[in-house]
Amino acid sequence: MAKIKVVHYINQFFANIGGEEKADYPPELRKGEKVGPGMAFAAAFGDEAEIVGTIVCGDSYFNENMDKAKPQILEMVKELAPDVFVAGPAFNAGRYGVACATLAAAVQEQLGIPAITGMYEENPGADMFKDKVIIVATKNSAAGMRDAVKKMAPLVLKLGKGERIGASIEEGYLPGGPRVNFFEQKRGSERAVEMLLKKLAGESFVTEYPMPVFDRVEPNPAVKDLAHTKVALVTSGGIVPKGNPDHIESSSASHYGEYDITGVMDLTEATYETAHGGYDPVYANQDADRVLPVDVMRDLEKEGVIGSLYNKFFTTTGNGTAVASAKAFAKEIAGKLKNDGVGAVILTST
Repeated sequence: MAKIKVVHYINQFFANIGGEEKADYPPELRKGEKVGPGMAFAAAFGDEAEIVGTIVCGDSYFNENMDKAKPQILEMVKELAPDVFVAGPAFNAGRYGVACATLAAAVQEQLGIPAITGMYEENPGADMFKDKVIIVATKNSAAGMRDAVKKMAPLVLKLGKGERIGASIEEGYLPGGPRVNFFEQKRGSERAVEMLLKKLAGESFVTEYPMPVFDRVEPNPAVKDLAHTKVALVTSGGIVPKGNPDHIESSSASHYGEYDITGVMDLTEATYETAHGGYDPVYANQDADRVLPVDVMRDLEKEGVIGSLYNKFFTTTGNGTAVASAKAFAKEIAGKLKNDGVGAVILTST
């Protein structure tokens, strides 16, 4: 019996090309090669499947040149004519997750080839594509590679053989909307009583109907003496010094920037711009104060409305950025602001 042919997609990091400094790596096809996590997949497939080629592309290159990169990669997949397309796993890497899910969906829709990927449930790619492609739930870092491959490999083989894929709770992928009937070993009444007893005993249990959880942040009391308060500016609108010196990504940001504005009265077109890829940058590039109002804050400072404007601003891009990443940014930024005696923050978007 012929082996199932698999094409594997990975980013520049897992191809051992480099990190963020190589994120602009263009698409490359390596015929007959298994690279990085492909080695683990090959071992898990055994004699049932083989990786006939690996496609590598930098995260920034794909997300910033999607109109060009996507059709180019689809041609590579088409050339190898695989039975299954596998992307990732991407874990909690936002741009990588978006690339994996985008390509998996496109391979299915445009080439008619079954596809699968894997990522952390809070990866923006998961939220965008879980109703379009099979996305296996993984841990939030590459430390979960072994577990991810263990769950993904059997599904790859099922897809390659044209076998039925069971319900998400059985197979370990993220629920995408459609419901699949299956038989439980115990009746619903028994399961419900067991869950209730565990809950009463303070033991852990897994609900069969999880409800969405939304963060609710209680607002702090109003600032009582604004005229003696140090105020900071923070933005998810991507305002950066000209040239984007810290290479903040245009989407699915992996880091934030911290920039000194001591003596800066106005963000001019010659000195500042936006790195954000989710809105038309023309007006922000003409006058970055439209997103990060340093000029207005300086006026309020002169008029005595605020005590002072903090001498730094923090910036990142919000579109597609993982919730976990945003929380981590916020925790670090808040700690720095608090240590420097900032009493209020104005957070601007786009």
